[in-house]
Amino acid sequence: MTSVHAKWRIDHVRIVLENRILEGSVVVEDGIITAIHETNDAESQATHSDGEFLIIDGAGGMLLPGFVDVHVHGGFGADFMEADATAYDTIARFHASKGTTTMLATTVTASYDAIAEVLGAASAYIKDGGMPYAALAGVHLEGPFISELWPGAQNPSYISPPRLDWLQEWQTAYPGLIKQLTLAPEKAGAVELVSWLAEQGIVAACGHTDAYYADIVKAADAGLTQAVHTFNAMRALHHREPGTVGAVLTDPRIYAEVIADGHHVHPAAIRLLTQSKAADKVILITDAMSAAGLGDGSYDLGGLAVDVHGGVARLQEGGNLAGSTLTMIDAFRYMVENTPLSIPQISRMASANPAAQLGLQDRIGLIAVGRQADLVWTDESFKTVHGTWVGGRRVFQ
Repeated sequence: MTSVHAKWRIDHVRIVLENRILEGSVVVEDGIITAIHETNDAESQATHSDGEFLIIDGAGGMLLPGFVDVHVHGGFGADFMEADATAYDTIARFHASKGTTTMLATTVTASYDAIAEVLGAASAYIKDGGMPYAALAGVHLEGPFISELWPGAQNPSYISPPRLDWLQEWQTAYPGLIKQLTLAPEKAGAVELVSWLAEQGIVAACGHTDAYYADIVKAADAGLTQAVHTFNAMRALHHREPGTVGAVLTDPRIYAEVIADGHHVHPAAIRLLTQSKAADKVILITDAMSAAGLGDGSYDLGGLAVDVHGGVARLQEGGNLAGSTLTMIDAFRYMVENTPLSIPQISRMASANPAAQLGLQDRIGLIAVGRQADLVWTDESFKTVHGTWVGGRRVFQ
């Protein structure tokens, strides 16, 4: 259930700013952050009286910018491929309860018609304007233009050569809806598609790829700027052929997504990634599937049977990891516990960096005066989310 107060203030919190943590209060008016005050700031009490504002006692917890998840397939039993507003509400409600305030509806490798159906449903969902939970900023097409050698948990039956005509049709029908496309840049016609994506303002990402180092550099020259779930489903690093991973680690033009759940990537590899890439070039994602938020059992991902045991999702056939059951607050806490990075640095990876990739850096991703009040209030150990706000609306408590 969402709640709306035109003017409110949260006091007694540790506010995670871009480069430091400040103890104090945040003031929100009509969905916008209008003031940030340190504790005992007299101006806070003088300017914002208790009678005029709803006052929330933050009880010494942490206040973070809302998480931005650009790679999420579903949650709490629902999948974006269902192309249904009820399913989208379920996903957005669940992930909002874990601190996500903006997300991309992520598809799997599927038929032209199935992908088009998702685009139509996502467009209608956004235009409807309801979105009472985490906001849907657009769609991430993960495939179908990927490598047959690295399908991961994508259905190989629907892998396709790059089809510019499909993208042009979808872009014409739903202008601006597609925000990211994952493809294998070594495939014939892929570099030309990357150039077109860059011209359209769509993030071109490498993933499920057998690309050599030179292939990734060539694609980056054409406008590729992101790697999906770095280390997973891509040609690995070798000292004589650095491969996809080597190019991602060393090319400063490329953002690197990472699934920080302790299953997809060893913590030493995550440290290698964060030491190789600038702090503003790493993006935390969940890659969550419908099983996120539910218990162990059998599930479906793009028509493929998935078993979840101990919170780890794997294909029944072949045993490949099949997305995750991760949430953004759990990924954030994993980074706090397993890397030497500061909390503001990790916050950037969960919020500011993906916001920048979506072109939303002037509106969301940071706690700052003038920004939209997308906020997450947690305990000091980042285990419990006490509240989530999207545009100043409390969408979870």
